[in-house]
Amino acid sequence: MRVFVTGATGFVGTAVVNELIDAGHSVLGLARSDEGAERLAAVGAEVHRGSIDDLPSLRRGVAHADGVVHTAFNHDFSTYAANCEADRRVIAALGAELAGTDRPLLVTTGMTLLGNRGGVGTEEDAPVPSSAGVPRSASEEAAMALAQQGVHACVVRLPQVHDPFKQGLITYLIALAREKGVSAYLGEGSNRWPAVHVLDAACLYRLVLERGTRGTRYHAVGEEGVALKAVAESIGRGLNLPVASVPASGAEQHFGWLARFAGMDSPASSALTQQRLGWRPVETTLIADLNRAQF
Repeated sequence: MRVFVTGATGFVGTAVVNELIDAGHSVLGLARSDEGAERLAAVGAEVHRGSIDDLPSLRRGVAHADGVVHTAFNHDFSTYAANCEADRRVIAALGAELAGTDRPLLVTTGMTLLGNRGGVGTEEDAPVPSSAGVPRSASEEAAMALAQQGVHACVVRLPQVHDPFKQGLITYLIALAREKGVSAYLGEGSNRWPAVHVLDAACLYRLVLERGTRGTRYHAVGEEGVALKAVAESIGRGLNLPVASVPASGAEQHFGWLARFAGMDSPASSALTQQRLGWRPVETTLIADLNRAQF
């Protein structure tokens, strides 16, 4: 299968490109820079120059592919809501080129759109409707709208994706701890974030591309929930900094834009995903990778 991959030079996208090529697929990777194009060519991918801000370039990429994996996203959290709405438009453009065909479209979303449900989130749980508080739901809404129109669209929900060098939102917590001189968690720190190793996530993308069912959500969850206190303690060890609790009243002051996530308790299961696709996460845990990280 010839697969058009957006975000092909990003953290998750790079792993997906390698996984697809190793499995015998060919990859057409989106690159916006010469450096990105060189990196793609070096691993045996074809290069498609463009960006997620250039919708015509995306449509041209889709036109030359048997399937699409959309991992690109603008992670500038100062314009988070606007970026989520932009992603809705990108997904609509990708889907428009796939209408009337069986070519698959895999859309990436996050676990935060499940909100604080007071239980373990599953693939059957609908996201919180998109709003200023939960703008990331826009991507999943766009994918499901396409599925209802007959496009073979699926959703891959990502938790904190990690290896020893990068750990999703935790990468920003590390930078904040270094800046503040303390590794902090909110309240008791018992709230949990699900996690997955980047190589396990890449394997799931391939399986969904090959076997996914239209309109289905898949959870790339290796660990259902890692307590934020344990994360803060690992960061503290790595940076040789004290570890402290921040009260809810001081969340905004200490965490800044991360405050919206710092207190979120969003454990999630991948039981249905594993059952449906035979996916089994086998790589190292989040804390193990943090303990090996070079801070």
